[in-house]
Amino acid sequence: MITDYTPGAYMIHDQLHIRGGHQVSWLLDGVPVPNTNIASNVGPQFDPKDIDYLEVQRGGYNAEYGDRTYGVFNVVTRSGFERNRQAELVTSYGSYNNTNDQISFGDHTQRFAYYGSLSGYRTDLGLETPSQQINHDLAAGLGTFGSVIFNKTPADQLRLVTSIRGDHYQVPNTPDQQASGIRDVEDERDAFANLSWLHTIGQGTVLTVSPFYHFNRTHYLGGPIDTPVIPEDDRGSNYIGGLVSLAATHGKHTTRAGLQVLGERDNQFFGVVTSDRSNAPLRQRQTIWGNVQTIFLEDQYRMTGWLTFNGGVRLTHFGGSISENAADPRIGAALQIPKLKWVGRAFWGRYYQAPPLLTVSGPLLDIAAQQGFGFLPLRGERDEQREFGLTIPVAGWSFDVDNFRTAAKDYFDHDVLGNSNIFFPLTIDRARVHGWEFTATSPRIAAHAQWHLAYSHQYAEGRGGVSGGLTDFSPPDSNNYFFLDHDQRDTLSTGINLDLPRRTWAAFDVSYGSGFLDGNGPNHLPSHTSYDLSLGKLFGENWSVRLTALNFTNNHYLLDNSNTFGGTHYANPREFSVQLKYRFRY
Repeated sequence: MITDYTPGAYMIHDQLHIRGGHQVSWLLDGVPVPNTNIASNVGPQFDPKDIDYLEVQRGGYNAEYGDRTYGVFNVVTRSGFERNRQAELVTSYGSYNNTNDQISFGDHTQRFAYYGSLSGYRTDLGLETPSQQINHDLAAGLGTFGSVIFNKTPADQLRLVTSIRGDHYQVPNTPDQQASGIRDVEDERDAFANLSWLHTIGQGTVLTVSPFYHFNRTHYLGGPIDTPVIPEDDRGSNYIGGLVSLAATHGKHTTRAGLQVLGERDNQFFGVVTSDRSNAPLRQRQTIWGNVQTIFLEDQYRMTGWLTFNGGVRLTHFGGSISENAADPRIGAALQIPKLKWVGRAFWGRYYQAPPLLTVSGPLLDIAAQQGFGFLPLRGERDEQREFGLTIPVAGWSFDVDNFRTAAKDYFDHDVLGNSNIFFPLTIDRARVHGWEFTATSPRIAAHAQWHLAYSHQYAEGRGGVSGGLTDFSPPDSNNYFFLDHDQRDTLSTGINLDLPRRTWAAFDVSYGSGFLDGNGPNHLPSHTSYDLSLGKLFGENWSVRLTALNFTNNHYLLDNSNTFGGTHYANPREFSVQLKYRFRY
């Protein structure tokens, strides 16, 4: 869904990347779901079947948004107002014993609404594989989601949103790893609860108070006969905080101000046991607290009906193993050309991303030092972004083109210790991501078809050595820029949705990538193209069937060979599935 419609968005080593980075912010109905750990989870944050619609921002953020630079996703969830004592059962089955099932229910009155769901999935093709053979790649998960809205008065709304889910992954093997008996797994747990109170103060002023809690755990466990070492990495993070904001519209001004407070507790256990028991086991546990306090203020001034200015500032304090402060100004303008209705826009701003709390100390640091490695303190990433763009509406069509450039200091990335498959966050001294993006969307053509396209031409480059995290302290070969491992020059996604006779519909999508970095570069892997097709039909008012073919030409290409789970990843082969949906009243 995201990669089909968002330029420069792609999946690589099981992480969503957008505009050259994988640090993105998730909000649930405008309330943050915080996570300061980099590349620590591969499980889904939300079940797409619980989403009403998704708002995506790629840059040019208001001062209200912070924490993650490369994308902000606001998930607007189902509330129950769209249902009247209705339940929906979704079940599916496909290639590699893939099933993804859910039962959901919802109801509402004029003042009260609720929605709840229970979901489960299983597949023999979970994570991207390190070879064309699929070995040891089962994935399964179970989750529940709930939403309750109560309009106490015309001026007061209360909403509670909760979720609990668990995911289990076998870490895929190469044929040699499979033959040697390596059987690593990762278990993930995630839970959150967001409570919001919206209070209208007079005309045009709204106060929002939103306390939130988020728990996230990842437990990587090596198999009992792994060789040469059996690794274990168990990290649990608790986030608790709140957001208070005030939005007021008066005359030509729309002003927002607010405060966000976040406390985090990380508890991590790391252990390594040599498979032949030749060395004493290494075990260490770290527990650390951190906090982030943020104040933001912004104003939108509509000078005329065709000219608007935006300005704001975000002030952040981070306290953990280090203490940092950041002041991030942001300014922008939008100009609408009369009669043509074309809209030009420009933006400049700075961002700050708080670092992960945990680095490395104790016995693990000693062992790393013996091997010529060490760990430098992790500092927050600081970014400066500028962009300009133009939106052109023509007879129901919409075209958008933009140019952006992001310069980063202490750019967040990740690496592994030896071949243990354990992630450690690191920062690169400098990085820059720049490029052009283009999107196009058609109106309904002949009342039956709608076409979309998203294209990106971008560069993702780093410069200098490792400035924080795991490093061998060797200086860079030169002070020149080098390509980052997820650099891909051209990314294109296009497709068409069709409404066919007899309550039938179809969707066809094409995805193209020019190829990610080959090893350490500067050459890139060959380009790749995949094709997806869906066919669906409604039966009466309550039944529907959908057939889906992903990568139906079976282009099982080498996607990347970067330093992650297996070091190398292949795109998923052809997959077929059938889904049955039944809606009923209760």
